[in-house]
Amino acid sequence: MTILVIGATGRVGRHVVDQLVKREAQVRVLTRDPAKANFPASVEVAQGELLDIDALRSAFVGVRTLFLLNAVTGDEFTQAIVTLNVAREAGVERIVYLSVIHADRFVNVPHFAVKYGAERMLAQMGFSATILRPTYFIDNELMIKDVILQHGVYPMPIGSKGVAMVDTRDIAEVAAIELIRRDRAPGKLPLETINLVGPDTLTGPEVAAIWSDVIARPVVYGGDDPTAFEQNMASFMPKWMAYEMRLMAERYVSDGTIPEAGDVERLTRILGRPLHSYREFATKIAAAA
Repeated sequence: MTILVIGATGRVGRHVVDQLVKREAQVRVLTRDPAKANFPASVEVAQGELLDIDALRSAFVGVRTLFLLNAVTGDEFTQAIVTLNVAREAGVERIVYLSVIHADRFVNVPHFAVKYGAERMLAQMGFSATILRPTYFIDNELMIKDVILQHGVYPMPIGSKGVAMVDTRDIAEVAAIELIRRDRAPGKLPLETINLVGPDTLTGPEVAAIWSDVIARPVVYGGDDPTAFEQNMASFMPKWMAYEMRLMAERYVSDGTIPEAGDVERLTRILGRPLHSYREFATKIAAAA
Protein backbone atom coordinates (compact mmCIF):
# COMPACT_ATOMS: atom_id res chain seq x y z
CA MET A 1 0.00 0.00 0.00
CA THR A 2 0.96 3.62 -0.51
CA ILE A 3 2.44 5.98 2.07
CA LEU A 4 1.32 9.59 1.61
CA VAL A 5 3.85 12.24 2.63
CA ILE A 6 2.46 15.69 3.39
CA GLY A 7 5.12 18.35 3.87
CA ALA A 8 7.44 16.58 1.44
CA THR A 9 9.18 19.60 -0.08
CA GLY A 10 10.69 20.98 3.13
CA ARG A 11 13.95 20.18 4.89
CA VAL A 12 12.54 17.24 6.86
CA GLY A 13 10.02 16.02 4.30
CA ARG A 14 12.55 15.59 1.48
CA HIS A 15 14.71 13.43 3.71
CA VAL A 16 11.64 11.40 4.70
CA VAL A 17 10.84 10.72 1.04
CA ASP A 18 14.45 9.74 0.33
CA GLN A 19 14.51 7.38 3.31
CA LEU A 20 11.23 5.75 2.25
CA VAL A 21 12.42 5.30 -1.34
CA LYS A 22 15.64 3.79 0.00
CA ARG A 23 13.47 1.28 1.87
CA GLU A 24 11.50 0.49 -1.30
CA ALA A 25 8.20 1.88 -0.04
CA GLN A 26 5.42 3.04 -2.36
CA VAL A 27 5.39 6.81 -1.86
CA ARG A 28 3.01 9.56 -2.89
CA VAL A 29 3.56 13.23 -2.07
CA LEU A 30 1.07 16.07 -1.98
CA THR A 31 2.42 19.38 -3.25
CA ARG A 32 1.06 22.68 -4.55
CA ASP A 33 3.49 22.76 -7.48
CA PRO A 34 4.49 19.37 -8.97
CA ALA A 35 6.89 21.11 -11.38
CA LYS A 36 9.08 22.03 -8.42
CA ALA A 37 8.81 18.67 -6.66
CA ASN A 38 11.96 17.06 -8.14
CA PHE A 39 11.49 13.66 -6.49
CA PRO A 40 12.80 10.26 -7.63
CA ALA A 41 10.88 8.76 -10.57
CA SER A 42 9.26 6.12 -8.36
CA VAL A 43 7.51 8.77 -6.26
CA GLU A 44 3.93 9.59 -7.27
CA VAL A 45 3.13 13.30 -7.13
CA ALA A 46 -0.37 14.57 -6.33
CA GLN A 47 -1.19 18.25 -6.75
CA GLY A 48 -3.12 20.10 -4.10
CA GLU A 49 -3.04 21.69 -0.68
CA LEU A 50 -4.51 20.88 2.70
CA LEU A 51 -7.56 23.12 2.48
CA ASP A 52 -8.46 21.89 -1.01
CA ILE A 53 -10.79 19.13 0.13
CA ASP A 54 -11.29 17.55 -3.29
CA ALA A 55 -7.54 17.36 -3.93
CA LEU A 56 -6.95 16.04 -0.42
CA ARG A 57 -9.55 13.31 -0.80
CA SER A 58 -8.05 12.33 -4.14
CA ALA A 59 -4.56 12.15 -2.63
CA PHE A 60 -5.77 9.67 0.00
CA VAL A 61 -7.13 7.14 -2.51
CA GLY A 62 -5.21 3.88 -2.10
CA VAL A 63 -3.25 5.19 0.90
CA ARG A 64 -2.83 3.19 4.09
CA THR A 65 -0.27 5.29 6.01
CA LEU A 66 0.25 9.06 6.35
CA PHE A 67 3.19 11.25 7.27
CA LEU A 68 1.87 14.66 8.30
CA LEU A 69 4.11 17.70 8.66
CA ASN A 70 2.38 21.07 8.89
CA ALA A 71 4.28 24.26 8.18
CA VAL A 72 3.93 27.10 10.68
CA THR A 73 1.12 29.17 9.15
CA GLY A 74 -1.76 31.24 10.44
CA ASP A 75 -4.20 28.43 9.63
CA GLU A 76 -1.98 25.51 10.67
CA PHE A 77 -4.53 24.13 13.15
CA THR A 78 -7.34 24.08 10.58
CA GLN A 79 -5.02 22.38 8.08
CA ALA A 80 -4.03 19.69 10.58
CA ILE A 81 -7.53 18.89 11.82
CA VAL A 82 -9.06 18.91 8.34
CA THR A 83 -6.32 16.58 7.07
CA LEU A 84 -6.77 14.14 9.94
CA ASN A 85 -10.54 14.13 9.40
CA VAL A 86 -10.15 13.44 5.68
CA ALA A 87 -7.64 10.70 6.48
CA ARG A 88 -10.12 9.09 8.87
CA GLU A 89 -12.89 9.43 6.27
CA ALA A 90 -10.63 7.60 3.78
CA GLY A 91 -10.01 4.77 6.23
CA VAL A 92 -6.42 5.80 6.98
CA GLU A 93 -5.55 5.23 10.62
CA ARG A 94 -1.77 4.62 10.45
CA ILE A 95 -0.07 7.97 10.94
CA VAL A 96 3.29 9.45 11.81
CA TYR A 97 2.76 13.05 12.92
CA LEU A 98 5.54 15.60 13.33
CA SER A 99 4.76 17.57 16.47
CA VAL A 100 7.25 19.44 18.68
CA ILE A 101 8.89 18.74 22.01
CA HIS A 102 7.04 20.10 25.07
CA ALA A 103 3.93 20.75 22.96
CA ASP A 104 1.89 20.10 26.10
CA ARG A 105 3.91 22.59 28.19
CA PHE A 106 4.80 25.53 25.92
CA VAL A 107 1.12 26.30 25.41
CA ASN A 108 1.58 30.05 24.90
CA VAL A 109 3.59 29.43 21.71
CA PRO A 110 1.00 29.14 18.91
CA HIS A 111 2.52 26.35 16.82
CA PHE A 112 3.25 24.30 19.96
CA ALA A 113 -0.38 24.66 21.06
CA VAL A 114 -1.57 23.74 17.56
CA LYS A 115 0.49 20.58 17.51
CA TYR A 116 -0.72 19.58 20.94
CA GLY A 117 -4.29 19.98 19.69
CA ALA A 118 -3.53 17.61 16.80
CA GLU A 119 -1.91 15.18 19.24
CA ARG A 120 -5.10 15.13 21.31
CA MET A 121 -7.17 14.39 18.22
CA LEU A 122 -4.88 11.49 17.29
CA ALA A 123 -5.25 10.04 20.78
CA GLN A 124 -8.97 10.61 21.28
CA MET A 125 -10.07 9.44 17.83
CA GLY A 126 -8.20 6.16 18.03
CA PHE A 127 -5.56 6.58 15.32
CA SER A 128 -2.67 4.15 15.20
CA ALA A 129 -0.06 6.88 15.43
CA THR A 130 3.52 7.69 16.22
CA ILE A 131 3.86 11.25 17.47
CA LEU A 132 7.35 12.59 16.85
CA ARG A 133 8.37 15.49 19.09
CA PRO A 134 11.56 17.11 17.77
CA THR A 135 13.40 19.83 19.58
CA TYR A 136 15.05 22.79 17.81
CA PHE A 137 16.43 21.85 14.38
CA ILE A 138 20.21 22.16 14.06
CA ASP A 139 19.60 23.12 10.42
CA ASN A 140 17.86 26.33 11.57
CA GLU A 141 21.36 27.62 12.24
CA LEU A 142 21.87 28.02 8.49
CA MET A 143 19.84 31.24 8.82
CA ILE A 144 22.40 32.73 11.20
CA LYS A 145 25.67 31.24 9.97
CA ASP A 146 26.77 34.51 8.35
CA VAL A 147 26.31 36.37 11.64
CA ILE A 148 28.46 33.76 13.37
CA LEU A 149 31.17 33.58 10.73
CA GLN A 150 31.35 37.27 9.81
CA HIS A 151 30.61 38.99 13.12
CA GLY A 152 31.68 36.45 15.76
CA VAL A 153 28.30 36.41 17.51
CA TYR A 154 25.98 33.48 18.14
CA PRO A 155 22.67 35.39 18.07
CA MET A 156 20.04 32.75 18.94
CA PRO A 157 18.67 33.46 22.45
CA ILE A 158 18.57 29.86 23.67
CA GLY A 159 19.57 30.58 27.26
CA SER A 160 21.47 28.61 29.88
CA LYS A 161 19.02 25.79 30.66
CA GLY A 162 20.09 23.80 27.59
CA VAL A 163 18.62 22.87 24.20
CA ALA A 164 19.14 19.38 22.73
CA MET A 165 19.21 20.44 19.06
CA VAL A 166 18.44 17.67 16.56
CA ASP A 167 19.59 17.09 12.99
CA THR A 168 16.82 16.92 10.37
CA ARG A 169 18.41 13.77 8.91
CA ASP A 170 17.85 12.01 12.23
CA ILE A 171 14.26 13.26 12.39
CA ALA A 172 13.54 12.01 8.87
CA GLU A 173 15.13 8.62 9.32
CA VAL A 174 13.21 7.93 12.52
CA ALA A 175 10.03 9.06 10.73
CA ALA A 176 10.69 6.69 7.82
CA ILE A 177 11.41 3.79 10.15
CA GLU A 178 8.15 4.42 12.01
CA LEU A 179 6.17 4.81 8.78
CA ILE A 180 7.46 1.48 7.48
CA ARG A 181 6.84 -0.22 10.83
CA ARG A 182 3.24 0.95 10.99
CA ASP A 183 2.54 0.43 7.28
CA ARG A 184 3.75 -3.17 7.34
CA ALA A 185 2.27 -4.15 10.68
CA PRO A 186 -0.39 -6.89 10.39
CA GLY A 187 -2.76 -4.91 12.58
CA LYS A 188 -3.29 -1.72 14.52
CA LEU A 189 -0.37 -0.64 16.71
CA PRO A 190 -0.79 1.46 19.87
CA LEU A 191 -0.16 5.18 19.90
CA GLU A 192 3.43 6.07 20.77
CA THR A 193 5.32 9.31 21.38
CA ILE A 194 9.03 9.71 20.63
CA ASN A 195 11.13 12.71 21.63
CA LEU A 196 13.60 13.59 18.87
CA VAL A 197 16.70 15.15 20.41
CA GLY A 198 20.37 15.57 19.69
CA PRO A 199 23.19 13.83 21.55
CA ASP A 200 24.16 16.99 23.47
CA THR A 201 22.11 19.48 25.47
CA LEU A 202 23.81 22.83 24.87
CA THR A 203 23.49 26.32 26.32
CA GLY A 204 24.02 29.54 24.39
CA PRO A 205 27.57 30.02 25.72
CA GLU A 206 28.40 26.37 24.99
CA VAL A 207 27.25 26.72 21.38
CA ALA A 208 29.36 29.86 21.02
CA ALA A 209 32.35 27.95 22.42
CA ILE A 210 31.88 25.20 19.80
CA TRP A 211 31.93 27.80 17.04
CA SER A 212 35.00 29.47 18.56
CA ASP A 213 36.75 26.12 18.48
CA VAL A 214 35.83 25.10 14.93
CA ILE A 215 36.54 28.48 13.27
CA ALA A 216 39.58 29.19 15.49
CA ARG A 217 38.53 32.70 16.47
CA PRO A 218 36.29 34.08 19.23
CA VAL A 219 32.53 33.78 19.00
CA VAL A 220 30.43 35.24 21.80
CA TYR A 221 26.88 34.46 22.85
CA GLY A 222 24.52 37.33 22.05
CA GLY A 223 22.53 36.95 25.26
CA ASP A 224 19.07 35.91 26.38
CA ASP A 225 17.06 39.01 25.39
CA PRO A 226 14.93 38.02 22.36
CA THR A 227 14.17 41.62 21.29
CA ALA A 228 16.86 41.85 18.61
CA PHE A 229 16.06 38.32 17.48
CA GLU A 230 12.40 39.23 16.90
CA GLN A 231 13.37 42.40 15.03
CA ASN A 232 15.73 40.47 12.77
CA MET A 233 13.14 37.76 12.06
CA ALA A 234 10.57 40.43 11.20
CA SER A 235 12.83 41.68 8.41
CA PHE A 236 12.20 38.56 6.32
CA MET A 237 9.02 36.93 7.70
CA PRO A 238 5.56 38.15 8.75
CA LYS A 239 5.58 40.06 12.03
CA TRP A 240 3.16 37.62 13.65
CA MET A 241 5.56 34.78 12.88
CA ALA A 242 8.57 36.73 14.17
CA TYR A 243 6.64 37.34 17.39
CA GLU A 244 5.85 33.64 17.61
CA MET A 245 9.57 32.85 17.22
CA ARG A 246 10.23 35.30 20.06
CA LEU A 247 7.75 33.46 22.29
CA MET A 248 9.48 30.19 21.49
CA ALA A 249 12.90 31.67 22.30
CA GLU A 250 11.57 32.94 25.62
CA ARG A 251 10.59 29.39 26.55
CA TYR A 252 14.03 28.13 25.55
CA VAL A 253 15.48 30.66 27.97
CA SER A 254 13.03 29.96 30.81
CA ASP A 255 12.72 26.17 30.42
CA GLY A 256 15.15 24.83 27.85
CA THR A 257 14.38 21.65 25.93
CA ILE A 258 15.85 18.93 28.09
CA PRO A 259 15.64 15.29 26.93
CA GLU A 260 13.93 12.79 29.17
CA ALA A 261 15.94 9.93 30.61
CA GLY A 262 16.67 7.39 27.89
CA ASP A 263 15.74 9.58 24.90
CA VAL A 264 19.20 9.57 23.32
CA GLU A 265 19.67 5.85 23.92
CA ARG A 266 16.25 5.11 22.43
CA LEU A 267 16.98 7.05 19.26
CA THR A 268 20.41 5.47 18.91
CA ARG A 269 18.77 2.07 19.18
CA ILE A 270 16.09 2.91 16.58
CA LEU A 271 18.65 4.27 14.12
CA GLY A 272 21.35 1.72 14.81
CA ARG A 273 23.96 4.49 14.82
CA PRO A 274 24.99 7.59 16.79
CA LEU A 275 22.99 10.79 16.43
CA HIS A 276 24.43 13.65 14.40
CA SER A 277 25.97 16.28 16.69
CA TYR A 278 26.00 20.07 16.69
CA ARG A 279 29.79 20.07 16.52
CA GLU A 280 29.61 17.94 13.36
CA PHE A 281 27.26 20.49 11.80
CA ALA A 282 29.41 23.48 12.81
CA THR A 283 32.57 21.81 11.52
CA LYS A 284 30.95 21.18 8.14
CA ILE A 285 29.74 24.79 7.85
CA ALA A 286 33.15 26.15 8.83
CA ALA A 287 34.92 23.93 6.31
CA ALA A 288 32.66 25.18 3.50
CA ALA A 289 33.10 28.84 4.37
